[in-house]
Amino acid sequence: MFAGFFLLLLLEGKTLRFPLSAGRNRLHAFYSAKNVMRSILLLGALFATLPTSLMSQDPSAPESLKERISYAYGLVIARQLGESGIEIDLDQFAAAFRSVQNEDTPLLSEAEVKAAFNENQKILDEKNATGAAKENLIAGKKFLEENAKKDGIKVTDSGLQYEVIKEGDGEKPAATDEVTVHYHGTLIDGTVFDSSVDRGEPTSFPLNRVIPGWTEGVQLMPEGAKYRFFIPYDLAYGERATGDKIKPYSTLIFEVELLEIK
Repeated sequence: MFAGFFLLLLLEGKTLRFPLSAGRNRLHAFYSAKNVMRSILLLGALFATLPTSLMSQDPSAPESLKERISYAYGLVIARQLGESGIEIDLDQFAAAFRSVQNEDTPLLSEAEVKAAFNENQKILDEKNATGAAKENLIAGKKFLEENAKKDGIKVTDSGLQYEVIKEGDGEKPAATDEVTVHYHGTLIDGTVFDSSVDRGEPTSFPLNRVIPGWTEGVQLMPEGAKYRFFIPYDLAYGERATGDKIKPYSTLIFEVELLEIK
């Protein structure tokens, strides 16, 4: 039995790991849908057959089924990108498709692609959030900017921040491992929302079934270590409220002690 409201929510499948978060209208979700992916691939194949000089010219009215369906897919994709507020460089868009079709090495690594999606999504989140949600987002952003300047704080490529409270001397877990931990979770104002420490009972869970900030962070820890993690909203619950204390766009702080790798 898993103890604690926080970890129950993490483990019952309500939180989907990157690139999807449940309830988010994200470009990642748009690209992950099978029918839209087929649409994009078809559009890319069309781009790949055209010289760059022709893409800026006005096309003739589509007549054959292949021409009409290609044009229709182009409309759908362009409209969905526009509705999401995504600005596209058409030359780069077409070049990426050509590189895949020609089996060339992409100009961006998978990590760089992931970083681009994350960076763009944060811009859209800040633009689209309103009211108290936007205030929470901005407060978390400012907190992390200041926190990153403190001695002993390390920042990963994803934006996860952490500090070592006590180092361990054991093995480090893999994402597929089950771990036993003690943890204490707070908001940036110090509000406690969940704590196995306060309950006096450690918790075990598969490391690949929790929020991305936990999955990434705990893998950094040798068994026996105790770290403090500062988790940006996009590595936590995103725009969703969770329980009565974690509001939309909440930055979360956890002290985690890795007791055992099972």
